[in-house]
Amino acid sequence: MGSMNHGGPRTELAGPTRQARLSGPSRKIDRRINAVRDDLADAALAGTVVAPRFADGVFRHCTATTAMLHAAPDGDCVAVSQLLFGEIFVAFDLANGWAWGQCLHDGYVGWVSQSALGAVSGAVTHWVAASAPVFAAPDIKARVVGTLPLNARIAGDSAPDGFVAAAGGFVHARHLRPVTDFAGDPVEVALGFVGTPYIWGGRTRDGVDCSGLTQAALRACGVFCPRDSDQQAAAFAVVDRDDRSRGDLVVFPGHVGILLDSDTLLHANAYWMTTLAEPLSQVAERVAPTGFRRPPAVAVTSC
Repeated sequence: MGSMNHGGPRTELAGPTRQARLSGPSRKIDRRINAVRDDLADAALAGTVVAPRFADGVFRHCTATTAMLHAAPDGDCVAVSQLLFGEIFVAFDLANGWAWGQCLHDGYVGWVSQSALGAVSGAVTHWVAASAPVFAAPDIKARVVGTLPLNARIAGDSAPDGFVAAAGGFVHARHLRPVTDFAGDPVEVALGFVGTPYIWGGRTRDGVDCSGLTQAALRACGVFCPRDSDQQAAAFAVVDRDDRSRGDLVVFPGHVGILLDSDTLLHANAYWMTTLAEPLSQVAERVAPTGFRRPPAVAVTSC
């Protein structure tokens, strides 16, 4: 994943704005993960960057099953990432039905349709540990009104027959885990994506890109993971080539995957346009020399 953030016509501000001056030089910052445009910036960056106006963010959560995050306020513009149900989006600006802001889970900045956002209500109680159908009633024979993706967040209440009332319906508890109870093996999570089509910006089993896959697998295990491959390379410790093992990330220029074993890479890729495992040596021949990164040990909290 790369960066293509652009400003747009600002017609309405999401929160209070103010002017500020910078006493020292403005340093270069990564606009993928800092809410800065030529005309507006996050108020938290006042004193760090130069901008004509600064705004306080307004917290919203994603009320759509998924919502693509775009580089500009235009549905035909390239998608840079994706919001999942229940994830928090901090909005700094509104323009023509679009909100510009920052995803709270990884700091990524972009534009999302306002129709996909709603007021935050209730603390998150569960996360979706598998694709979860949402039933119209607490009954497995009831009409399915939607499906929540892996890693979606919900604020739910106990309901009859093993269901949780959430997302405008009822989700079975077997598709959920308490918010502090994480999966234990990111490789097992990643294997669930095998056969998923490659979609730039995707983070779900309906479509995923390379860094979206590794982020999703680690997020399900309670490990913070940045959005893009270069950010992931910088976030985790380097592994000696001879010590690589299952679960390590393999980072190429503009690409990333996760090792099933020392010689097999599982990755979402545009070459095959799908998610699959193949010999690491074959991938390296197509792409470039590799780097190996090891995420921190996963701590699993029992419910």
